[in-house]
Amino acid sequence: MKTRGFFYSFLLSAACLISTLNVQAEEVTTTEKEVDICIYGSSPAGIMAAYTAKLKGKSVLLISTTKRLGGLTTGGLGWTDIGDSTSHRRIIKGFAREFYRRIGQHYGMATPTFYFEPKVALATFRGFLNEAGIKDSTDIWYQWRIVSAEKVGNEVKSITLEDATNPKVTPQRTVRAKIFMDCGYEGDLMARAGITYTVGRESADKYGEPENGAQCLNKHQFCDGVDPYVIPGDPSSGLLWGIMSEPMPAKGTGDNHIQAYNYRLTLTKNKPFRPITEKVPDNYDPSKYELLFRWMEKKGWSGYGDCIKWTYMKDSSGPNSWNAYKTDNNNNGAFSTDMIGYSWDYPEATYEQRDSIAKLHEDYTKGLLYILWTDPRVPQKIRDEYNLWGYPLDEYEDNENFTPQLYIREARRLVGEYVATQANCDNIAKVDDGVGMAAYTMDSHNCQRVVIVKEGKAMVKNEGNVEIKGGLPYDVSYRCLTPKREECDNLLVPVCLSASHIAYGSIRMEPVFMLLGQSAAKAACLAIDGGVKVQEVDVTKIRRMYEEDPLLDGTPADIIVDDASLDVPAAWTRIEKNNGYGRSYIVLNPTSEKQTLRYSFDVKSDGKYEIYTYFIRRGESSKKTELVVSDGNEQKGVVLNADEIEVLGQTSGEWVSLGEYNLQSGKPGYVEFTNNGTITGQICADAVLLVRK
Repeated sequence: MKTRGFFYSFLLSAACLISTLNVQAEEVTTTEKEVDICIYGSSPAGIMAAYTAKLKGKSVLLISTTKRLGGLTTGGLGWTDIGDSTSHRRIIKGFAREFYRRIGQHYGMATPTFYFEPKVALATFRGFLNEAGIKDSTDIWYQWRIVSAEKVGNEVKSITLEDATNPKVTPQRTVRAKIFMDCGYEGDLMARAGITYTVGRESADKYGEPENGAQCLNKHQFCDGVDPYVIPGDPSSGLLWGIMSEPMPAKGTGDNHIQAYNYRLTLTKNKPFRPITEKVPDNYDPSKYELLFRWMEKKGWSGYGDCIKWTYMKDSSGPNSWNAYKTDNNNNGAFSTDMIGYSWDYPEATYEQRDSIAKLHEDYTKGLLYILWTDPRVPQKIRDEYNLWGYPLDEYEDNENFTPQLYIREARRLVGEYVATQANCDNIAKVDDGVGMAAYTMDSHNCQRVVIVKEGKAMVKNEGNVEIKGGLPYDVSYRCLTPKREECDNLLVPVCLSASHIAYGSIRMEPVFMLLGQSAAKAACLAIDGGVKVQEVDVTKIRRMYEEDPLLDGTPADIIVDDASLDVPAAWTRIEKNNGYGRSYIVLNPTSEKQTLRYSFDVKSDGKYEIYTYFIRRGESSKKTELVVSDGNEQKGVVLNADEIEVLGQTSGEWVSLGEYNLQSGKPGYVEFTNNGTITGQICADAVLLVRK
């Protein structure tokens, strides 16, 4: 079993020295390579798949189509979309959880941390790869992309690659493998192998999904009355930029439209920085942003977050602050960083066409920032606030400090052995072969801007945004990762997996991809070792991995004692709300009588454990919570002061340490909540977590 503390700190420090350089070792001259498992795409799923397979003794090749590893997780999405705050921490297991734990360690946090700088995410991934002995150039090929796939019967025998930097000159390469994995955001390997897939939105009728297909809802929407024409009121003058000429489709209509892409922006107040106004952006056209100002004329300016979502992260180069120094900026409102309607062609486009689409998005994004920072139509007070921010010089050094990763929210989707649908997200349809869990809202960004007529007046509206909470969390079937067995039996697809548009919007989160990457790699190893098709793998062995050996090094899985397992004493009340850990928590209203509530546990192996409880911030909660912790031999009193606990990010609570304890198998311990008959506020009792040190 590894010791996580010093050993990991050493690895991260070493990785930091090389990660920001995106180092590629000496050039490989071979044009052919054969491995056990070929992983196409260096997304978080691809990295965790490579790490898992290598730890299991398999030879691997990780093909990165770009020069930077880690996809969106290292490309600006530092404000991690973790899903339902009530359940995200129990669905993230294995190496995904370890990744966020290591992120937390970097910032001095005791538990997994989901808000981080891109450079720290990159260094952390490099730490994983270095730890497994996965080396640049030999085990990782940078900037190579698939040209074709050779299939014999139902097996992919090889794939042919071209040099993304010089495809017409550099000789192509061929990779042979026993198992192939498509871990890219686009599903290119899957498509080249002739596997059935789909693009766009199904109709609401196809799978009986009320939230699928065309929608014109109120989130990220224009208020009524925003005129769509170049000359207001004059249809003959033409439509403003970004508005489609297609009529508004009927609700629930299916089509091939793709939800909007954008760039997650890493900005900083930490000077020196690269100013937004350093130069006029390429292809800058102020007319592209006319809708923004018409919207603001109707809505009114309120602050610098009007059209960009400002979320903050730790900054290791500045003060230890969450609300001042670095950001992960996202789309927000009717007109923002989403380039609505310009992603439709991307999934099926050539590589050159994709580069052009990405450049369109980059120019649009930089232009949006430039006009917000400079245009006198933006109130001076707000412009002054914008101009406090610029591009951080310690991020994306080889790309003028702008992220190279376009946020490809959705492209191709496998049509596999099982298609996840809204019924799964709603926990109506359940599966018994889950190899990961999802907990995010059914989420689709807008697909297009259209003209509607309301009360006789033409106005612009966004179409396609959906944000509907289902019955979270829910299992993702292993069959969502496998093609139909009559099409291919040695390919796994953990990113562009088999799901409807609306279900994919819930599943498509980076932590889930990491988890599914580990599950897919475990399945690949089982298929190789057992000489079976990927569809015939014993899924129970994948599920058991997370219960018995989630890090593949003997480290036991974390122990969770949730309130759902407790019998609630008469004085206490279980609250069935998604505000804590899991689906409920327990409260005790003020009383003069002493009351206690005990969470008991028994470890399977002796050792030192850190014990946590999930602290919920409620307006009526007591400022002080008293607990008694027993290690099976002695008791220790612990007091939690609410004013000293920082609840971070998208959650309504936070894990709080109750200290380290030496626990022994066969000597049950407990965490006991008590009011001692003196607490005046409400006591909230939620889950207890034990982490082996």
